[in-house]
Amino acid sequence: MIPWKKNLLILWISLFFSAAGLSAVIPFLPLFIRELGVTNLAETSRWSGYIFSAPFIVSFFIIPVWGNLGDKYGQKLMTLRAVFGLSIALLLMALSQNVVQLFIFRMLQGALSGFYPAALALAVSTAPKERTGYALGVILSASTSGNVVGPLFGGVLSQLFGFRNVFIIAGGIILICALLILFYLKEDRTPKDKTDLTYSVLENWRYVFSTKQILLAGILILMSAFAVSLLAPIFVLYVETFKIEPSSLPLVTGVLYSILGLFATISSLLFGNKIDEKGYKKNLILSSIVVGLMYILHFFVVDVYYLIPIRILLGFGFGFITPVLFTALSKKVVLNRKAGVMGIGSSFQILGNMVGPVSSGLIGAMFGVRYSFILAGIMFLFITIISIKFVKE
Repeated sequence: MIPWKKNLLILWISLFFSAAGLSAVIPFLPLFIRELGVTNLAETSRWSGYIFSAPFIVSFFIIPVWGNLGDKYGQKLMTLRAVFGLSIALLLMALSQNVVQLFIFRMLQGALSGFYPAALALAVSTAPKERTGYALGVILSASTSGNVVGPLFGGVLSQLFGFRNVFIIAGGIILICALLILFYLKEDRTPKDKTDLTYSVLENWRYVFSTKQILLAGILILMSAFAVSLLAPIFVLYVETFKIEPSSLPLVTGVLYSILGLFATISSLLFGNKIDEKGYKKNLILSSIVVGLMYILHFFVVDVYYLIPIRILLGFGFGFITPVLFTALSKKVVLNRKAGVMGIGSSFQILGNMVGPVSSGLIGAMFGVRYSFILAGIMFLFITIISIKFVKE
């Protein structure tokens, strides 16, 4: 097998199981917060926002450093650090006795992990330039495929064994992924010649802010991440408004998460090559319109079954938007800056992921959980307008 394709396969397998393990705990996290003693709905919504934001608060600052170290010392080392870190953090979360401890362990997750940006950097640095969109689509499909299996996996296991054991099982699965990368992923560490420079984190930030299209891609990544992360802390509370039986709530929420993930995977696998063939601007406009409208429709749904077609269409749009945005970023960057700038791109994503859940928690506490869907939809429609007016191939 061609080396870059072999690495891509190993990354896909590892990222799939890591995403499945991590997403297994996401749907029931607000319910676990209740188990830790926070029972008031407004307080649950607020603490859910804090807990979901916690890893991103730390990783916003640390991810560019990891990206810069990856340029200097290799992406495999950064990938191993990220996967081992995620495994350790999940195992510690199982030991949480209160929400403050859970918050601290989530912050530790942010400090130690970062598998997704490391995998992105490996994919774009080893794939031929003309296959960048394809490689990013494959990486996204691993994440979204894991997100198909994970919520169902977590919903069933939480009903059978309780919330804490799901953290332990997920941490163990991710530990196995780390061993797979350690023994089977190969990275070409041919010494660089004198003209192949590396750049500091500060130099890469200056480069991003001095290059208009790269900065614009970063801003759009931030907006997209903010809109998506608005909904993670309150989605199970939103599903609860349909009067679902409490014992079935984690499983129903997991199914709805998985529907989105399944069709995002189908979309990214079927149409990933179109990013390279048709250009990213057209695909960005189309996908952001679909995602924006589908999020707004969530506000008006009165029966949980109506969510199924909405989540299907949302998945199709979602399967395009992240690889399109990172393709727009990577195609403007020279090779020896690629991992560093992709790390900064991930920092924009992390900033959105950090602010979104806190905003959602406050919106849910003040106005009700459904209003977060309106804000998310409007954000994606703003992305559409900005893409039409300012994005250039």
